[in-house]
Amino acid sequence: MLPVVRLEAPVLQQHDIAEVGTVGYGATRAVWPGERIVTVPVGYADGFPRSVGAGWSAELLGWALPLAGRVSMDTMCLDASAVPPDLLAQRGTVVELIGGPDGVDRLAAAAGTIGYEILTRLGRRYQRVYLDEDGSGTE
Repeated sequence: MLPVVRLEAPVLQQHDIAEVGTVGYGATRAVWPGERIVTVPVGYADGFPRSVGAGWSAELLGWALPLAGRVSMDTMCLDASAVPPDLLAQRGTVVELIGGPDGVDRLAAAAGTIGYEILTRLGRRYQRVYLDEDGSGTE
């Protein structure tokens, strides 16, 4: 079977952590000097499951970006410490939140639900591109 959906989001902000602190609702995740945290504009208001926890990660060009803290209403923070800084510094850097042959099911497992619920909850704020059999797309 082929993947039916890919969800991507641009990196809005990058924070190179200089002091011990926290990130996420309720200050749920400690951050340490030397870590790099990025913010992407997707949250539970977009239908992304708030219940996703530790163990789930997004992807940037093959690099895993674990969730840092909790998914908030309009954004989420990801730990990009392992990603070379020059990849993040490029304008238009995009993170893959759902992708690959197991993307929907992997996210569903991390959220304690099923893939169908993930797909039906994705909100209207996403730009949708529908692909034809030849790979050409329409919005």
